[in-house]
Amino acid sequence: MFRLLLLLSMLLLAGCAAPELRGTGDLGVVIERASGQLTLVDTSRRAAYARVAGLGDLSHASLVYSRDGRYAYVFGRDGGLTKVDLLEQRIVKRVLQSGNAIGGSISQDGRIVVAQNYTPGGIKAFDAETLELLSEVPAEYAPGSFSRVVGLADLSGQRFAYALFDGGEIWVSDFSDPRHPRTQRYPAGLQPYDGLVTPDGRYYLAGLFGEDGVALLDTWQPERGTRRILENYGRGQEKLPVFKMPHLRGWSMAQGRAYLPAIGRHEVLIVAGDSWQEVGRIQVKGQPVFVIARPDGRQVWVNYAFPDNGWVEVVDTLTGQVVKTLAPGKAVLHMEFTPRGEQVWISARDDNRVLIYDTASFEKIGEFSVQAPSGIFFTSRANRTGF
Repeated sequence: MFRLLLLLSMLLLAGCAAPELRGTGDLGVVIERASGQLTLVDTSRRAAYARVAGLGDLSHASLVYSRDGRYAYVFGRDGGLTKVDLLEQRIVKRVLQSGNAIGGSISQDGRIVVAQNYTPGGIKAFDAETLELLSEVPAEYAPGSFSRVVGLADLSGQRFAYALFDGGEIWVSDFSDPRHPRTQRYPAGLQPYDGLVTPDGRYYLAGLFGEDGVALLDTWQPERGTRRILENYGRGQEKLPVFKMPHLRGWSMAQGRAYLPAIGRHEVLIVAGDSWQEVGRIQVKGQPVFVIARPDGRQVWVNYAFPDNGWVEVVDTLTGQVVKTLAPGKAVLHMEFTPRGEQVWISARDDNRVLIYDTASFEKIGEFSVQAPSGIFFTSRANRTGF
């Protein structure tokens, strides 16, 4: 009888401690850049539901999700790779895989997580289940010279594309055999600072900091090599100071056109998605950092570098005009749309707040406290190429 009562007590305690039964489709993560913690959020309830601590240096952190949206793989600036369970609200495993890292990606089938590194330069591939190191590709672009890696993006067929900031190249590594990757190299230009892949996974673009233009690689026909687009933008004009590098990963594809942040200028570039030729520019309030499209493509939301980082502007893609200017708070760092675009969540780092806006009325419909919030990442990213 005693053993039976003990067993029943243990089952009762286990039931009390079990996480709430729920799906993951409306969940997300807000990075607390100064505390080494994550705030877990529920977009349907417009609220935080838990915090997870112990993730190290999150000053330039990003993350990707498992296919089912249950696990977040967080890439810290200190080289930490942390697997977090959103349902059990805990760290599953954490490894220090490098000395300095700024992001990563996950394979098409969700089995391989890849980290991109500054120190040492290169990428490392890990088993998504166990975080076992499978292989690495050192970014040795010349004998004894290693480059910082930026712009890592997943492609079809277990491939990853990325840019070498110091090496001036785009590399594509095939992890079909995850312990023996094969890599192809392509010229890019001077100092590619970030990269992105189009939503269909076909084109990889690397923005250039050291010269005018963007390098473009057709990943369906890589044998054709790279070509330069937007190479005349800014040519012959005075170089302006850059207060914060724009993030190409937050670019937009809407109405068959790409909307890209201009480096150091108060402009958003409009590029035709078929010819990759510039077809327009939009004057905006500051130097754009993120230029993000609402999921239906009707709006593009833009935030800015210092000293204009308290503003957010909304562009109507039908007219190409700014239709709304918002002042959400101090030091707006990131924006994220809910999966169908009815809300946008905005982090205001210096106000320690996350603000929620209705994208039809532009009214603020919610807010909550978060310590120095930066990146906002919803689980809908799990089903998007390049995110």
